[in-house]
Amino acid sequence: MLSHARTESEIIKELAEDEAAYRSLTMSWFEHSPLRELLERAAEEGFELILTTDHGTVQVADPVKVQGEKEVTDNPRYKTGRNLRHDDSVFVVDNPLSFGLPKANLSSRYIFAKERDFMVYPNNFNRFVRYLDGTFQHGGISMEEMLVPLVHLSPR
Repeated sequence: MLSHARTESEIIKELAEDEAAYRSLTMSWFEHSPLRELLERAAEEGFELILTTDHGTVQVADPVKVQGEKEVTDNPRYKTGRNLRHDDSVFVVDNPLSFGLPKANLSSRYIFAKERDFMVYPNNFNRFVRYLDGTFQHGGISMEEMLVPLVHLSPR
């Protein structure tokens, strides 16, 4: 929730202006959250827990221009659709089925942002760069986004 709020909320942007501040804010939230109380109670009761999430995030910093038809996805870390035009800094998947990805039509392909890149369309380029630069995004192929975090907790 914090990573999405950081994109939308000016207050969160100011509180978490860089990655260290964002991580610190997250830790502060956790230390005062009902989730921490729940985990402590589970330990007291002798429960073993497995915690996970669906993905991680990466703080984006480098815009990449892309173009495509109207049906192309909005996510700044990946695009899927037909007639995608881009520079060489993206990872291209021409045959989505070979990667286990869905294929909407015969000419569908995917492109993924690498490292800290994010994709922006040429129209209103500077406006979207200002909006997305420094935000935490997901959908790319960095290790932070692809590896599913998992922790097994046992009471002491």
